Amino acid sequence: MQKGEKTLTAKQLGKRLIQIVVVALGISFLSFLITYMAPGDPVRTMYAASGIVPSEEVIEQTREAMGLNRPVLVQYADWLWGCLHGDFGTSYAYNDPVSALLLHRLWPTLKLSIFAVILMLVVSVPVGMIQATHKNTILDYGLRGITFFGVSMPNFWVGLLLMLFFCVRLKWLPVVCSGGDFKSMILPAVTLAFAMSAKYTRQVRTAVLEELSQDYVVGARARGVKEWKILWLNVFPNSLLPLLTMLGLSMGSLLGGTAVVEVIFTYPGMGNLAVSAITAYDYPLIQGYVLWISLIYMVVNLLVDLSYNLVDPRMKGEK
Repeated sequence: MQKGEKTLTAKQLGKRLIQIVVVALGISFLSFLITYMAPGDPVRTMYAASGIVPSEEVIEQTREAMGLNRPVLVQYADWLWGCLHGDFGTSYAYNDPVSALLLHRLWPTLKLSIFAVILMLVVSVPVGMIQATHKNTILDYGLRGITFFGVSMPNFWVGLLLMLFFCVRLKWLPVVCSGGDFKSMILPAVTLAFAMSAKYTRQVRTAVLEELSQDYVVGARARGVKEWKILWLNVFPNSLLPLLTMLGLSMGSLLGGTAVVEVIFTYPGMGNLAVSAITAYDYPLIQGYVLWISLIYMVVNLLVDLSYNLVDPRMKGEK
């Protein structure tokens, strides 16, 4: 039986990997096509970033040397072939390899995302459990109001308020968080965790309430098992599947959706780099960023799906 389960899991993994490859190819083609059709001349942009005003003859020669006069499908095939070999092109604005720029900014964004997720879990799991165990009480209504407020507040507004209070008024934290150290991550991480905590708290409350209505909870209470043991040793583990899904989506969206927060706090992450690339019409950097983020997002969700078998062994025999 175990051998059959392992084979089935391997087949599922193979299908998911094929899906990732197909989706990545589609995203790469669409991103390349959109940047190709975008207004503006990448050659002029590249020279403008260097402070050079070239003649029309030099522009045409550069465009020919870069292969920009070739058909779009030929350009895409060459770019895709380079991507498969780790070469995502050269940035127009920075004149550095795209892969090196993205790799340099990946770790700060990853640190920020992990820190934000930890803050979110520390807040949302206990608060959601408290709401579920005090259903329809004044405490529950109050916490639900706070979470509704948290969901309604946009990230950039929360970031500006935190910056005004902790940086300008109290002067506890730096306004510019370009250092990338722990102190520089506090406000961006809190800003990201604020809205996520509100959403995740509501999910924890819903999942725990669903489990509290199950027969095994009634039986455990009838046998005199302590309430905290029922909650943390029985109810919470059985509530993990939907929470893991939400966590995977949150982690993936964090890695790709921190641009606004990174720009507000001048944090040196991938989102800030992407905004700079868009402003400078840096097409190779934009294409590389989109492809990297899509791959990271799909890999994170794949890891979450694989973790289902560890959390709930009954999932091994499904499909």
